[in-house]
Amino acid sequence: MSTPETPTAAAPVGPTADQSSLPADLQDERLIASQGLGGWASAQLGRLRSGDLGSLPVVVGLVLIWGVFYALEPAFLSSRNLVNLSLQMVAVGTIAIGVVLVLLLGEIDLSIGSMSGLAAAILAVLFVARETSVIIAVLAALGAGALVGLLYGTLFNRFGVPSFVITLAGLLALLGLQLRVLGNQGTINLPFESSLVRFASQQFLPVWLAYVLALLAPAVYALSAWRRNARRAEAGLSTTPLSRLALRALGLAAILVIVVAVLNRDRGVSYMFLAFLVLVVIMDLAIRRTTWGRSVLAIGGNVEAARRAGINVKRIYLSVFTLCSTFAALGGIFAASRLASANQSSGGGDTNLNAIAAAVIGGTSLFGGRGSAYSALLGILVIQSISNGLDLLAVESNVKFMVTGAVLLLAVIIDSLSRRSRAAHGRA
Repeated sequence: MSTPETPTAAAPVGPTADQSSLPADLQDERLIASQGLGGWASAQLGRLRSGDLGSLPVVVGLVLIWGVFYALEPAFLSSRNLVNLSLQMVAVGTIAIGVVLVLLLGEIDLSIGSMSGLAAAILAVLFVARETSVIIAVLAALGAGALVGLLYGTLFNRFGVPSFVITLAGLLALLGLQLRVLGNQGTINLPFESSLVRFASQQFLPVWLAYVLALLAPAVYALSAWRRNARRAEAGLSTTPLSRLALRALGLAAILVIVVAVLNRDRGVSYMFLAFLVLVVIMDLAIRRTTWGRSVLAIGGNVEAARRAGINVKRIYLSVFTLCSTFAALGGIFAASRLASANQSSGGGDTNLNAIAAAVIGGTSLFGGRGSAYSALLGILVIQSISNGLDLLAVESNVKFMVTGAVLLLAVIIDSLSRRSRAAHGRA
């Protein structure tokens, strides 16, 4: 007679005693392995291998671009040239913020250049020719941008016409309106003593205020991160170690102080550049921290899934197209103020190319659902650095266009390859 076998203890189904003491979102062996400094480094390396590159390609590319131009022309990294660079990037960078929003939905707006030109024309005619107040002129230009965006969103929602076609038609219509608004004058110069021109090219932060803001920004970031940790701890979720938060804040403070110190060796930080940075931060918070922003990302990832989740898809499309055209109008106002004029070529040339290229090069995916407002900042910094450096080297315009096109193509290729890698690793 065979003796009964001793029963074997069953493997635990739920978390072990050690695991149960961990936050709820880390009670998984695959996530436990990522704890600690070594685990964090391993997790970051795994993200890169899976195609989740973030802003790393942009930062590496920017370092290479600056290094090459500095080797060819040391004046490229001079304080005077860097101040010029900060002024040059604002107008198109502001337009690129709107482009980021429509790309997050997987759509496109090809009329942003024409919209910026029309806004510049409206501003100049009202402010100079009609002698209205600067506030009314600016509000009228921004209102025109909002109305155009509302029209695009309505046509898109009502008839399902691709955004490519709608905005391509808008490009031609807005160009005609710009010529009509300017009339026979062709070019209208803004007074150099006007508040707009002084704001765009002559007004800079006091040295002490620039340093205060450079130190205040990391403090605000640290406070925000600490409050987020507190909310996650109350919910029983994992938190970012305070040492890591402190290192991030100190690193950000060091970078900002160095930038301010370099710029203050010449004219300093301009009010217009500061306004651009504030817009980037506000829109990044709107994208990452609000229900509206999460809805935008959800629609860009899968519009049908977003609709079934209860998101008002049409309202999101309407708001994004409106914001995109409004940012284009604001960029046109910045450009006209800096150049102290508006003419038939305002918003033309490579404005469309540079704004769209800045958003894509900065890391916003053409396939929708991935990107941030900081893409506009990083992308326009790359684009304007190339343009500025080639100008210092006295390179012809045809070479500038070819180099910019090559960089844009490289960015799209990287985006496509990383998306394919994320899909293969289940991260898409």
